[in-house]
Amino acid sequence: MAQILAASPTCQMRVTKPSSIASSKLWSSVMVKQKKQSRSTSFRVMALQSDNSTINRVESLLNLDTKPFTDRIIAEYIWIGGSGIDLRSKSRTLEKPVEDPSELPKWNYDGSSTGQAPGEDSEVILYPQAIFRDPFRGGNNILVICDTYTPAGEPIPTNKRAKAAEIFSNKKVNDEVPWFGIEQEYTLLQPNVNWPLGWPVGAYPGPQGPYYCGVGAEKSWGRDISDAHYKACLYAGINISGTNGEVMPGQWEFQVGPSVGIEAGDHVWCARYLLERITEQAGVVLTLDPKPIDGDWNGAGCHTNYSTKSMREEGGFEVIKKAILNLSLRHMEHISAYGEGNERRLTGKHETASIDQFSWGVANRGCSIRVGRDTEKKGKGYLEDRRPASNMDPYIVTSLLAETTLLWEPTLEAEALAAQKLSLNV
Repeated sequence: MAQILAASPTCQMRVTKPSSIASSKLWSSVMVKQKKQSRSTSFRVMALQSDNSTINRVESLLNLDTKPFTDRIIAEYIWIGGSGIDLRSKSRTLEKPVEDPSELPKWNYDGSSTGQAPGEDSEVILYPQAIFRDPFRGGNNILVICDTYTPAGEPIPTNKRAKAAEIFSNKKVNDEVPWFGIEQEYTLLQPNVNWPLGWPVGAYPGPQGPYYCGVGAEKSWGRDISDAHYKACLYAGINISGTNGEVMPGQWEFQVGPSVGIEAGDHVWCARYLLERITEQAGVVLTLDPKPIDGDWNGAGCHTNYSTKSMREEGGFEVIKKAILNLSLRHMEHISAYGEGNERRLTGKHETASIDQFSWGVANRGCSIRVGRDTEKKGKGYLEDRRPASNMDPYIVTSLLAETTLLWEPTLEAEALAAQKLSLNV
């Protein structure tokens, strides 16, 4: 993960000229193979129960290039639903291509149908915030990340982006140019049975060991989905930096970053949307549950790598240690915001720290906060917060890290006690 915080961050908030990716070829090629009690099942992208001619006719319409006939484009407005983790979207026609969210109209939806407003006053307003290219429709069509407001212009309770944007616009935070590299783990499940992809239904594969970054039909299940998602993110303009198979079979990870400030949350949410759409097309279920399978199996996290300008400069290790001290003093506040069900994952086993106890260490994946060997050697760099669950909200986690390390000041007494307890000389 170190590499995603090593390069200069780039902003992908504006739409540039689309690349020549043939999105139709990409989606029609996705095939997920799984073993189910010694039988092979294939999930095709098109979930149509019909003959090939019908499928071909539908695909030909999906692949139509409208540019020679009209300047009008399709904008897919995307927002976070009432659970705080579900994604919703709907489409609208725009008269011409756009390059900046400020050119887009606000829109509304029925918040009573998403658990975000009462039926008698159900209108919720969508504010466009970030634009990405649409890898499903291609052309000049776009995906639009939105946040949500009342008709009076107040953020609704599930709108966590608004508060995050306020924190990142603070001059003290902005001057420190906070970088984030987010490692999103996820698990693929067989439909109907809610059991990991590739696993025999109701039974288990061999123990963990050969699956992490594994290659081969007996070790890797779901690679086509991971690869399709990778290319879709690159096409869209998401700052994706890598992907790999995880420790538990059927579990994968992608990394986003380095991203600056609020951009990190926008890019992760858009990447999640693409993954939801791809698994929808492939007929596979996506879950961000932090502990999808009980027992001797790794959970799913969303480790968040973080650095500030001062951490990346000479003497930065001392700044990192001061940040760790602050994080230790607000441990439970962070835990409460780091994802639902995280207590099932943070047990002190399977490369996690105990949820009740804060810890830090160099190259120690069993700690709350890990510092890399390279950071220790160079005396500058970044820290990795290993506590966030896979279902965390990146707007909350990134802004809380910035708030705790840059804006919040502990009492001198509390700071001294924490430094002694953690063996931090700051």
